[in-house]
Amino acid sequence: MILTLEEITFKIIGCAMKVHNTLGNGFQELIYQRCLSIELEKAQLSFVREQEQTIYYEGVDVGTRRVDFFVEEKVLIEIKALINLEDVHLAQAKNYLVAYDMEVGLLINFGAVSLQYKKVYHSKKHPIKKAK
Repeated sequence: MILTLEEITFKIIGCAMKVHNTLGNGFQELIYQRCLSIELEKAQLSFVREQEQTIYYEGVDVGTRRVDFFVEEKVLIEIKALINLEDVHLAQAKNYLVAYDMEVGLLINFGAVSLQYKKVYHSKKHPIKKAK
């Protein structure tokens, strides 16, 4: 069965909520990654963890970065374990979308008292509709 982007992100957020409800905040990012892996498997979502991607600048290889998860080959997930998300974290997630050429990503923060998550979009692949 092929899931839509909305269905995939809905399931991922549910998995993240389960992890946060079980552990709460205060653990290192790696612990949340491992727990989210367990929940993604339970939800029967295919994923790859910490896949490395080459970053190019004007066609020149300038280094690599790793994103926390790719889910169903369609959604990128960047995990944080911070007191609060800031604009720089959102910018990082958006940059990953461009670097990995993905349409949709989730920025998930397990470090706050309540789970924080933001859906991010690649501006060229998912243009924002202007209000009239």
